[in-house]
Amino acid sequence: MIALDPLLIGDLSLGDVAIVLLKVLVIFVVGLVGTMLMVWFERKIIAGMQNRIGPNKAGPIGILQTLADGTKLFFKEDLIPENASRFVFKLAPYLAFVPAFLVWSVIPLGGDFSDGKDGTVVLFGHVTRLQLADPPIGVLLLLALSSIAIYGLMLAGWSSGSKYPLLGSVRASAQMVSYEAALGLSLAAVILVCGTLSTSGIVTAQNSFGKWCLVATGFLPFVTFLIAATAELNRPPFDLVEAEQELVAGFNTEYASIRFALFYLAEFMNTITMSAVIVTLFFGGPQPISWNGHTINLPFGPLTGTVWFVLKLMVFLYVYVWFRATLPRLRYDQLMNLGWKLMIPIALGWFMLLAAFRIGQDEGWNRWAIGVVGIVILAMCAGLLSLANRVSAKRREAEGALF
Repeated sequence: MIALDPLLIGDLSLGDVAIVLLKVLVIFVVGLVGTMLMVWFERKIIAGMQNRIGPNKAGPIGILQTLADGTKLFFKEDLIPENASRFVFKLAPYLAFVPAFLVWSVIPLGGDFSDGKDGTVVLFGHVTRLQLADPPIGVLLLLALSSIAIYGLMLAGWSSGSKYPLLGSVRASAQMVSYEAALGLSLAAVILVCGTLSTSGIVTAQNSFGKWCLVATGFLPFVTFLIAATAELNRPPFDLVEAEQELVAGFNTEYASIRFALFYLAEFMNTITMSAVIVTLFFGGPQPISWNGHTINLPFGPLTGTVWFVLKLMVFLYVYVWFRATLPRLRYDQLMNLGWKLMIPIALGWFMLLAAFRIGQDEGWNRWAIGVVGIVILAMCAGLLSLANRVSAKRREAEGALF
């Protein structure tokens, strides 16, 4: 089965194929235009936070500045280092850029979820979902595609034939490994609560504020996912892959022209994509805000779900810009310690606690007893881990003193 979208079940007609092609076109165009607007949005918001003007010449309030920059990069000279592996050097930017687009294929961009509906809409007389595909393993596909992008950064540094880009790409790989486990564990909490791997199923399960995975998972998996996603996106305060004062420019030092633009666009496209994933997994996606049977209705008809999705998405885009304008860059040892010694244990411990609650619910156990016992066990594990870290730090300090 390719997908659970009603449009793709049974025999396909010419109209079904046309709707699928229309979805592909909309995702591609909206993705490109959204990325251009995201670059402008980030420049303007940071300029406002730093009491500057920002782009204001190209188009109204500088909205065409990104288009002007992209046009300039198209006509700049393209350089390939003499010692570079030419094929891999040309391939790497696409490995970084394409996965960000593919993730959108399984994200619900709207739909009718009112009165217990499953998000399907009638489009040109055909019942379908406002997403390109709805495979039963949609969440696993999200993880797989988010992991592929790191190959673009790694191969870009290796194929450049230079030591500084290679160092930047190795950093990117180490950073991804450190945070991919925490990302997966926090995502496992969502799967445990919703009971499905389908992205549309996860959205359908969040039909009220109390059932949003932000609340249902206990808030901690969301915080873990947000921090891990920020690190995986190489955005401040985790942008050590491009720490200019240390690496010249990181993995993309040897790139110019449109290939550099692809890396540049991939960073901002991934920001939009990951924000959409967060909205889908923890904030109900296109679901309206509903509490105790009261729903905040918006007058947009069949596009109401899409409007809700965009509004939630804009909040996280602003949060990511806020991070960039506010937080200082971490040292690399702080980054690795945060990933391995704090976030992974917290995500694993909280997932086990949620699993205990789930088993207790099925077996009829007392929820308060499960909570108390679970918290005591987690506190003991945290104390032992903290003790082990302190002993390890003292030993490293003693060994360093000997030399």
